[in-house]
Parts: sequence; C-alpha cells; structure tokens
Amino acid sequence: MARRKLLLALAGGLVAPAALGAGSALAQPMPGNSITRLNAMAARANAGTVGLIAGGVDGTYIRIAADLAAVLDDGDRVRVIAMIGRGSVQNIADIMVLRGVDLGIVQSDVLAYARRESLFPSVERLIQYVCKLYDEEIHILARPGIESVRDLAGQPVNVDLRGSGTAMTASLVLGALGIEVQEQNAPQDVALERLRRGEIAALVYVAGKPARLFTGIAADSGLRLLPLPAEAALLETYLPSRFTAADYPALVPEGGIDTIAVGAVLAAYAWPAGSERHRKVSRFIAALNANFDAFLRPPRHPKWREVNLEATVPGWTRFEAGPG
Repeated sequence: MARRKLLLALAGGLVAPAALGAGSALAQPMPGNSITRLNAMAARANAGTVGLIAGGVDGTYIRIAADLAAVLDDGDRVRVIAMIGRGSVQNIADIMVLRGVDLGIVQSDVLAYARRESLFPSVERLIQYVCKLYDEEIHILARPGIESVRDLAGQPVNVDLRGSGTAMTASLVLGALGIEVQEQNAPQDVALERLRRGEIAALVYVAGKPARLFTGIAADSGLRLLPLPAEAALLETYLPSRFTAADYPALVPEGGIDTIAVGAVLAAYAWPAGSERHRKVSRFIAALNANFDAFLRPPRHPKWREVNLEATVPGWTRFEAGPG
C-alpha cells in the first residue's frame, strides 16, 4: 500500500523527484497510464499468490514447499511463496494471525496439543486441513555411550526451538515413556555440532527420512540413531515405522531399527466461503489436484509417493474448496 501511495504521489506531482535521488528509478514523474498498468499488474500478481509457511532449511517441510512452488507456479493464476518457519506450533499461530500466510505444513498432533494447552482460541474451528502429506519419522541421534532412549534420563537433550513441532512431539513422547531429560532448545544445525563435541547426549528431530541434516555424518563419528519401539503408550497417537541402513548408512546397522512416525498435514486458515482468500486457497487446491502426478517423479522429494490426497486426518476438519 505504501508503494502504491508513493507511485500515485509521483504521478500527481506531490513528491519531488529530486527527493528520491538522481539514481532512483522513480526519479522521473510517471504518466497516469503507467500507474494504471502497475495497479493492474499488482492485482493480477496478488490474485493468485498464496503464502506457505514451512520449516527450517534442513527439514523436509521446506523441500516439500519448494516442490509445490516449482510445480504449481504458472504465472499470475497460481504462485506459491514458500517461507521458512519455526515449527508446527508457531506455524499454526502464523496461519491464524500473520499477514500473507494462507497455508502451512504442520504435524498432525499439533491441533490436539494446541487444544490441550489452550494455546489459541477456537483453534479447532479456525485451522483446517487441505490434505495429509506423509509420515515423518522421529529421529533420536545420540553420542557414543548412549544405547537406548531410556539412557537419556537426566541427560541434556536438544529438542529444537521452543514452539517447534519437534519440541512438542519430544515432550509428548518422552512424557509418555516417563523419561525426564534436560531440554535444550538450540537450532538443529547448532545442536548437531554440540553433539559432535559431546556437549549434549542426543538431539531429537522430527522429519521425513532421509533428513538432510544427517547426510554429512561419517561412519566413524560414533553417532548413532537410537531405536524407539512403538510401545502401547505411543501407539495411541503415533504410527510404527523403521529406519534402514539404506536410509542412513552411517547411523543405522544392517537389519534396521524401529522408530515411530507422526503425520505431516498441509493446513489452511478457515477463510469464509466466497472471500478473496478462500478463492486463492481453492485455486491452489485445484492446481494441486490437477498436477499431482508431477510430484511423483524426480526431482521431487520421495515423500510425495506416500501422499494420498483423499486421506482423512482424525480430529481435523477438511477445508472445503470452492471455485477459484
């Protein structure tokens, strides 16, 4: 809006061009037809643009968001602006209140967590899902000497930033197992370096395998992924999964190890039907459905092959798309 006011002021001679500096592209008065064209360009560009809040640079969310932008962007009709986010809890908040954010990728357990903790008013009504994406595995990467998840009791363990999906899930999982740790809240890349130096016992990371954060770890580092068996207390919320040596050759033994997984969900604000933002999200959904086959081929992330656009998400309400 400030840019448009400035252009209109220049066109009307209300701002002296010299005030902008001789090198400014706006230093010359603009004719009225230029303003009209710029306004039309702005209207077209914004009509099809949706903001998508994802995750950190080493996670799966931002790679999925980048795939969405690469496949669905078609000029003015649909354009996806992918943003680096700070985890599921913060992403829910951003979808609800942050300007320019229409969609976000979050963990499926975040809605129940937000309700339980009374984090946001009417969250179950205002946040809906577009589709379930895939399952994300819970990684617990430990230093030498740590043989099982129960060895972490009383130890410093990094669980990512406060408000992140990993911090939320770590609290739920470790709490269900009755394991109390000294929680640390460093960014994951910083935590990995601290783990290499032996300053912490482990880090917890929720991400779709294979997680890029772990790709540069050498086999002789002494670090290893811990088994996380699907105990009854965990199966009420999570799904059993496995890591294989093919997933992480340097971190997993032959034969693989058990872990658990949580669903990733593409979420949206429950915009009123017929509103401009509802039409934009509906147009995005139509493009996603029409182009879904493109996500199943390289170079798109292999997690796309787990996506079922018709799958339901227990405890969530589906976003009802309308005409775009």
